[in-house]
Amino acid sequence: MTGPVAVLGAGNWGTTLAHLAAENGHAVRLWTRESATCASINDAHRNRPAVGDLAIHPGVVATTDLAACVGGASLVLVVIPAQAFRQVARALGEHLSPSQVVVHATKGIELGTHARMSEILAAETCAKTIGVLSGPNIAGEIARGEPAGTVVASRFPRAIAAARSALGSPRFMIFRADDVIGVEIAGALKNVVALAAGMAVGMGLGENVKAFLVARGLAEISAVAAAMGAKPATLAGIAGVGDLIVTCASRESRNHRVGAALAKGSTLREVLDSLGMVAEGVSTTTAATELARQFGVETPLFERVRRVLYEDLPPRAALAELLALRPGRDVAWG
Repeated sequence: MTGPVAVLGAGNWGTTLAHLAAENGHAVRLWTRESATCASINDAHRNRPAVGDLAIHPGVVATTDLAACVGGASLVLVVIPAQAFRQVARALGEHLSPSQVVVHATKGIELGTHARMSEILAAETCAKTIGVLSGPNIAGEIARGEPAGTVVASRFPRAIAAARSALGSPRFMIFRADDVIGVEIAGALKNVVALAAGMAVGMGLGENVKAFLVARGLAEISAVAAAMGAKPATLAGIAGVGDLIVTCASRESRNHRVGAALAKGSTLREVLDSLGMVAEGVSTTTAATELARQFGVETPLFERVRRVLYEDLPPRAALAELLALRPGRDVAWG
């Protein structure tokens, strides 16, 4: 890879990926809308709201100029929240060339259209070589230099090679996959399950019920993904069960924190205001239940999470409803 790496989005994951690429010796341009964030990164090598006290590698140069960020970049990493993704992709399309590699690292589904992020990139830009990066990647741990692994899925080996060159290291293993649908759906829908797991923790319940919720959530993710054409094996890999485990177990997971706070009596508005960052599962829950209905898949866990979020169903009542359902097959697909 000869040109610089462009990263769009200076949140905690975008900033962390920019830092990793710079540590690997690449010139990195990090795009942000916020002039104050841009100045802090360039002058002090800090982005405290996103990554705390991490000393951002000096090879990262922030900019508010999208054209300057992506121009001539060998790899463009798009790390934008799902519900703002199309707007940025549309703007990106004005400055991108078909030869550039574009890999996104956003775990969500667009409301209304139910579009995956790779579909939005294909629709709004001229990019041909598109991929997705997803896995059990708590940004704070990776920023601190703790080991982790991830998956880059693409039909194009060049996209996987570019991501490995930019980000791979002995502390960050990058596996390859070609099941873009499976990786994107697993990454998006696991956030719904993390909300449920967080609720169990917030209710003070033990590990058995949390494991029950995670396992049933995986079954629902797998059923939706299979109906959309994903490969079943993808759900057993790092981007599937691996990401599900960490998001449902880690107290650093935003969606876990949202679920726990709701179970302790906070309103959704209060939780999101205090969080100060996007919790993708909140909007993805709506998209997940709509997708399930579209494909004729029963998702009782997703539906109860949606009702907790948007219909004021108490978490304990939601759990009681789940436990009152007639048990079906353990794995009802495949």
